[in-house]
Amino acid sequence: MDTSRKAYYLTQRKPGSEVSAEIAAALAASSIVFRKIDGKYSKALLIRAKLVFDFANNHRGSYNDSIGAGACPFYCDFNGYMDELIWGAAWLHKASNDQNYWNFVKSNILSLESTSNGGSFSEFGWDSKNAGINVLVSEGVMNNPSNENPFVPNANNLICSLLPNSPTKSVTYSKGGLLFKVGSSNLQHATSLSFLLIVYARYMQANNKVVQCGNVIAKPSDLTNLAKSQVDYILGNNPLGMSYMVGYGQKYPQKIHHRGSTLPSIDVNPNHMGCRDGDKYFQSSEPNINELIGAIVGGPADDDSFQDSRYNVSQSEPTTYINAPFVGVLAYFK
Repeated sequence: MDTSRKAYYLTQRKPGSEVSAEIAAALAASSIVFRKIDGKYSKALLIRAKLVFDFANNHRGSYNDSIGAGACPFYCDFNGYMDELIWGAAWLHKASNDQNYWNFVKSNILSLESTSNGGSFSEFGWDSKNAGINVLVSEGVMNNPSNENPFVPNANNLICSLLPNSPTKSVTYSKGGLLFKVGSSNLQHATSLSFLLIVYARYMQANNKVVQCGNVIAKPSDLTNLAKSQVDYILGNNPLGMSYMVGYGQKYPQKIHHRGSTLPSIDVNPNHMGCRDGDKYFQSSEPNINELIGAIVGGPADDDSFQDSRYNVSQSEPTTYINAPFVGVLAYFK
């Protein structure tokens, strides 16, 4: 590839707190994973997580301003960086048990909830970490008499916004049973919210809790069953009998919106390809040349229909933020 693939970096003068804090969260979470396997590496991860978090917190600013077109218009941070800072602190507290990180979470969560640009308890994805924060923190405070407001109440509100029979449901379901939220690439919501359903169900089970949604009582099994219904739909139990994971099942998307899947390999076509030389492959009515096995696409429309077309980006494009949470969901059911 000889077309521009510019990389960007952050500095004290050009910060990006949402990116830095997200990296700190990932490093802290990874330190937990490796703690019993490789103690030295685990400690190195945690030390670096703390350093990166300090950078994110001490040099606050949005990567929207620092790298401009590198993020916008497709991946601008829309709801501010405070949720990522709290997310990073929550993971660092879980990894280190350092009270300072817990104090950071508690002192900032209410300001996050009161903001108009992202205080929603029901959002969780590449931009917003709100629902994830509440679920993550709830593990340690679920049996606290006050529930360390607002974490458990907000996590409960999330559950009530998702359950099909809840009087406060804020999502919709297709006739085939797939969860829908407003916006494109809908399977990002079905996968990420299924992940939170499973995590919260495990916390509820461990603490012998249920969630009250008006006159509906939700047990841990209700949350797990809802997540399983989404997994089954994505993998083929739907009106079209189609798996939305490439390479899985007998019927799956053939013309996904993905450069590497669409273009011939250098072994097949060793000649130089100019910037527009791939157009004929993109415009072809034939299936993609290379199967991107395991990739989950944006998914069907809310009437359970699916247009297998590279031009229909919101339905046919696979993304990391669709696949990533689904790995956790599949690991649980496996």
